[in-house]
Amino acid sequence: MSQITLTAAMRANLVSLQNTNELMGRTQERLATGLKVNSAVDNPTNYFAARAHNQRADLLNGLKDYISEAIQTVKAADNGVKAITSVIENLRSIVNQARNALNDPNSGTMLSGLATQYNEAIRQLNNFQQDASYKGVNFLTGSTTLTVNFNENASTSLVMNGFNATASGLAISGGTASGVGTITSGDMDTAAELNGIEATLNAALATLRTRSSELAANLSVLTYRQTFITDMVNTLKDGATKLTVADTNEEGANMLMLQTRQQLGVTSLSLASQAAQSILRLF
Repeated sequence: MSQITLTAAMRANLVSLQNTNELMGRTQERLATGLKVNSAVDNPTNYFAARAHNQRADLLNGLKDYISEAIQTVKAADNGVKAITSVIENLRSIVNQARNALNDPNSGTMLSGLATQYNEAIRQLNNFQQDASYKGVNFLTGSTTLTVNFNENASTSLVMNGFNATASGLAISGGTASGVGTITSGDMDTAAELNGIEATLNAALATLRTRSSELAANLSVLTYRQTFITDMVNTLKDGATKLTVADTNEEGANMLMLQTRQQLGVTSLSLASQAAQSILRLF
């Protein structure tokens, strides 16, 4: 097939139309996606920078889930501390009742009953300690250590340690490793013995207050970090958007201008071809 020869004017108009169509395709893609950078071809620097921002944001969002779980674990431990504190207050009440019973003619019977109540309270205290776990993690056992990472590189973190909140771990009189109370009426029949028991209860309360303060401090750190990560994720996504988002108003105006240019190009191409068409009049 022989080569078709176009005039210079026609070829110039054809090239202009091809460029206009290419620009219209790009503008249509931007309007459809809302992005001015849809692939590395559009702008390699902005494309890969935006992808890095979004990838880091996704990793940080994943860490938020772990932090949320850690917060729940701390709250579970705090629930246990509150319950154990209530039990210790009950134990103190039993000790006070025992003091009042020392001068009673039926003190032996009363003290025996109070010893039974005391031992049952110790058992319940240990039950609270055992049940204060969340997804298998219990900060009221001395062997628990939980590390919560705060960034995608694990270069910042919070290490939280548990403590033994059993009656034995708190050194409460009558508390044993097996969780069974061992107080008898004979251990409560003098003021000195009762004072000694109360002293262990007061010490246990002081320990719980200290540990509860540590739990509260850890909870604050986790909560602040969770808020910080949320803000960082928003910042990263906003940065990625600014690198790639298209101005739809501008692109809409571009589309109108390109459509006008296309129509003018078609008209111009038609005019350029009239010189060749005039030859037909010779026949």
